[in-house]
Amino acid sequence: MITSKEYFESLLTPEELSRLKYLPTMPQFVDWFTTEYASNPAVSHQGKVYTYQELGERIARRRAFIEGLGLPKGAHIGIFDRNSLDAIELFLAITSAGYVAMNIPAGLPEMALVGSCMKFDIAAVFVREEFMPLTGKLQGVKVCPAASIAETGAPSTQVDPESTAAIFFTGGTTGAPKGAVLSHRALMRGNFNATYRPGPVIGQDRYLALLPFSHVFGLIAGTMGCFYTGNLIFTCEDMKAAVGQLPAIKPTILVIVPGICDILAGLVKMYGPQFLGGNLRQIIAGAANVPPRLVDIFTKLGVKFCFGYGLTEGANLTSANKDPLPNPHSIGRVYPGQETKLVDGELWIKGDNVFSGYYKDPERTAEALTEDGWLRTGDLCRFDEDGFLYITGRIKNVIVLSNGENVSPESLEEPFYADPCVRDAMVKEDELNGNQVIAVEILPFMPAFDGKPWEEVEAYMNALVDKVNATLPSTHQIRKVTVRTEDFKRTGSMKVSRI
Repeated sequence: MITSKEYFESLLTPEELSRLKYLPTMPQFVDWFTTEYASNPAVSHQGKVYTYQELGERIARRRAFIEGLGLPKGAHIGIFDRNSLDAIELFLAITSAGYVAMNIPAGLPEMALVGSCMKFDIAAVFVREEFMPLTGKLQGVKVCPAASIAETGAPSTQVDPESTAAIFFTGGTTGAPKGAVLSHRALMRGNFNATYRPGPVIGQDRYLALLPFSHVFGLIAGTMGCFYTGNLIFTCEDMKAAVGQLPAIKPTILVIVPGICDILAGLVKMYGPQFLGGNLRQIIAGAANVPPRLVDIFTKLGVKFCFGYGLTEGANLTSANKDPLPNPHSIGRVYPGQETKLVDGELWIKGDNVFSGYYKDPERTAEALTEDGWLRTGDLCRFDEDGFLYITGRIKNVIVLSNGENVSPESLEEPFYADPCVRDAMVKEDELNGNQVIAVEILPFMPAFDGKPWEEVEAYMNALVDKVNATLPSTHQIRKVTVRTEDFKRTGSMKVSRI
């Protein structure tokens, strides 16, 4: 069996391997890509393209403005914006100037903004003009326009790799929203892992920043991975409008969640493959379960489909499946530089990428991190004989049967996701005739039924449940079926919400 290092390094050419190196801090990273790719196009924003040298100069001017605020090094600075050029430059400037960046979800309600600034000790916040009315109740926080920039630049600041680089909003491994603290070393390990993908990767691609920067997958796998490999990224202040511009943008790579893949698959069915722009060669999907039908749809369009697994507490990228066709249900091999072990079926990881804890939340930090640095992911997993990783469930979702057995709803959902006529499914505990039973809600993939009457859709889904039940012991069988006509409630990353 080849090692994880061999598995991932085989994706890159020897020349690329020699050029790409793990840098442990954001200041080093920004200074490196500014010179390494100086003449390459870096960012396209509202029709104007900036080279890496120009981007570096603008980041330096942002640093100078931030230095002028008079904040102590290590102060927390928020970015309240959409996926704009301002947001990109501010994140890179804040972290390379020795401050801690926090991307605040766009459009956060006024009181939630106030609460977040208080909870995470945000000393200053850069705000998009349209969001300025939401800042009126902030107290003790310096509010600056997101467009703020100085006339001259300031150099990067040398920082300790173990010092905090950024705080990310997350539901974490224990549920309630909190702030995951990532050191420079952890953030940069995630950024570096994003360079491992089927190549060539340096200076070849056109990205589109569809996922919000407040989401660790969008920021690390998308934007930072783009900069690490000297590619061009198009900003995206309106996702719906950006999707409509795909034919003009002609992206070669998309870093997206499965929910967006579904939308694109539907648009391709309506308008033809040319809707994707004609140059798309790769999709990297994550943050939610990837149904095999999506892999099949895009593979038939000539698009390399890759996906993996990660969580905010592990700097997003823990494993990746570079070629899902042989192992369509696996989340891939574990990235190099990490230790893993299974404890009572739960995946534990340890390495540079592991977070420092939840900000000002020692109780939940202790639940997620062991004293010797192991991150309890909360995910039930298994490895096969070739080292490929499979998720079998979430500890917090486990259903305890009347006979005392535990059953993972995710393991029961797997055969539904394998069916091309199912878009999403959720298995849960429910009540039927006064008894607790296992139930399933199924959202059909309607294009597969090609206008057939609803009765046929329901009949198909009920027959599918019977087929699944035939493979299960009686204690694990599904007794209640709901075929949904409306979409599930979804999280910010478009996962099906179990709440």
